[in-house]
Amino acid sequence: MSAEPARLAAAETVAVELGERGYDILIGPGLIAGAGPELARRFPGARYAIVTDETVAGHHLEPLAASLTDAGLAYSSIVITPGEASKSFEVFGDVIDGVLSARLERGDLLIALGGGVVGDLVGFVAGVVRRGMRFVQVPTTLLAQVDSSVGGKTGINTRHGKNLVGVFHQPSLVLADTGALDTLAPRDFRAGYAEVAKYGLIDDPAFFGWLETHWQEVFAGGPARIQAVATSCRAKAHVVRIDEKETGPRALLNLGHTFGHALEAITGYDGSRLVHGEAVSIGMVLAHDFSVRMNLCSPDDAARARAHLEAIGLPVSPRQVPGGVGTADDLMAAIFQDKKVKRGRLTFILTRGVGQAFIADDVAPDVVRAFLAEQI
Repeated sequence: MSAEPARLAAAETVAVELGERGYDILIGPGLIAGAGPELARRFPGARYAIVTDETVAGHHLEPLAASLTDAGLAYSSIVITPGEASKSFEVFGDVIDGVLSARLERGDLLIALGGGVVGDLVGFVAGVVRRGMRFVQVPTTLLAQVDSSVGGKTGINTRHGKNLVGVFHQPSLVLADTGALDTLAPRDFRAGYAEVAKYGLIDDPAFFGWLETHWQEVFAGGPARIQAVATSCRAKAHVVRIDEKETGPRALLNLGHTFGHALEAITGYDGSRLVHGEAVSIGMVLAHDFSVRMNLCSPDDAARARAHLEAIGLPVSPRQVPGGVGTADDLMAAIFQDKKVKRGRLTFILTRGVGQAFIADDVAPDVVRAFLAEQI
């Protein structure tokens, strides 16, 4: 058996069961270098456009391109500027122009090689070009592997807030190369880990307990990392299967995100001050503390969530954001732009304890404002 099939055979597979829109998530090391034969097998006759950013291209574009070439697959590449600023109408238009200039047809595929920014942007492009093209997610960050690459949420940001323009468009395949995570800066790996911990805090206390014991092995790589990514992907795949377009239980995946997105908006999506996973970490701690304030959750459970995230090296308070986060009124204005606001009513994911998150509709804004005023 050649090296590429051996790598693919060793990968763990998680199925996202959505009927005709279903797809597999392959998880393991070496999947980028072995992508060509897998793509050729699954999508015979297709051509490709690889979309990536300058940073990721320096690490992973050459091995991916070589694998496609060795498998006899035709491709072009589009390289964008790294960072949240690329989730914009301008870059969206540039990528569309690159795809059309490459003369890709509706039956061809885009490859999103990168983190959540690239995946969200490319998924949106694929969702609208030629009224819908197929695409493959090749997430290269931990955050993207366990969250944004799975589930079909795509989009870009506007001056009004994050991810406010986009479509639901499922990928045709996800290749989560856990070896690629070795190229991440420690800060970025920690930020992605916040989304891993989230799955335990939502409804899997046993997984959260496992993470408390094994998180250092997840950081080191090897079987524990694959297990953490696979467990996270299974959790998300299950929720997506029962609520693909977030009309009900899928909203639980937003634990920490209402507060977190507001913090990101206040900081102008400045990744030097705050990256998404750090915002989610603070947001999850705020969600637990607010649940304590509402007499829903015990202080001990809130302290446990905070202690684990703090042990990882993640921020757990708005006071830790460089440059501050403005006033409570500033944060409330950002919260009211959140997609989960319905007819002016606030929706939060709150909790009754570790692994006991639930959707709370119609949370009183004045109570939230008073709570935030204390936190900042």
